[in-house]
Amino acid sequence: MKKKLLLMLNPHAGKAEVKNKLLDIVDLFVKAGYDVTVRPTQRRLEIPDILRDEAAQFDLVVCCGGDGTLNETISGLMQNGQKRTIGYIPTGTVNDFATSLHLSKNMLVAAETIIKGFPFSCDVGQFGDRYFSYVAAFGAFTEVSYQTPQEFKNFLGRTAYILEGVKRLANLASYHVRFDYDDEVIEDDFLLGLITNSYSVGGFRFISQDRISMCDGKMEVLLVKTPHTLSERFAIVNALLHQRIDPEVMYFFNASKVKVHTLHEIAWTLDGEYGGSWTDVEVASVKQAVDILVDTKVK
Repeated sequence: MKKKLLLMLNPHAGKAEVKNKLLDIVDLFVKAGYDVTVRPTQRRLEIPDILRDEAAQFDLVVCCGGDGTLNETISGLMQNGQKRTIGYIPTGTVNDFATSLHLSKNMLVAAETIIKGFPFSCDVGQFGDRYFSYVAAFGAFTEVSYQTPQEFKNFLGRTAYILEGVKRLANLASYHVRFDYDDEVIEDDFLLGLITNSYSVGGFRFISQDRISMCDGKMEVLLVKTPHTLSERFAIVNALLHQRIDPEVMYFFNASKVKVHTLHEIAWTLDGEYGGSWTDVEVASVKQAVDILVDTKVK
């Protein structure tokens, strides 16, 4: 009996190239012995509904799209209490999580990885009652992903994020935030906060791979202080450009759970999508919560 594969795809992700490759992708899966059902998504947050109603009917779930599509897939499985092995064909603009997993941006190669690869048990971030695959963030540049029009992202690729971010440089807000973790407390004014489970955020590698793991039940937290002098502003720009952590203007730590408190609501993004505005939220790592098919060792 053939194994059943559910292929969910975002037809608008990236440059919408999946439309030209869909037949070839399906052909690969059929030749590998799968009976394939294709479900193009029609709206945001549709994938969790599809998984709730249909996932149990399939042997393998595959999503094709950008970071947002993967987020919906992982969130749907987590919300429905389904521990499943999933395949991911990245087609979005930046694909931070795919980069961390060494997944090819060639869709046919990524499909072959799903067929021949092995499952990697990956941590998932929990943000209140929601989930994220690679980052929860607030502050400078973090709203760029969901405020930049999709057509503009498709045309310019990563440059879209840079252009939109540069336009905001003159009006960066400061956020007074308290972080409680592992009997430690950090309270300060911040320009940017990233809680991650990825080597790459926004297409840039801010954290050395030898300092993090994607399956250890811990998140990496990078906090950029609000600069008060020209030298501090220069230090931040220099650190980000050279993709390194400067302890004079940044905090960096690992934690399995972080409680975040602010006096005023702060807007967050989860995997590049709007995550709501919060004054208090608990962020935790769910250790090895989902299995993703990869073709190389990921630590």
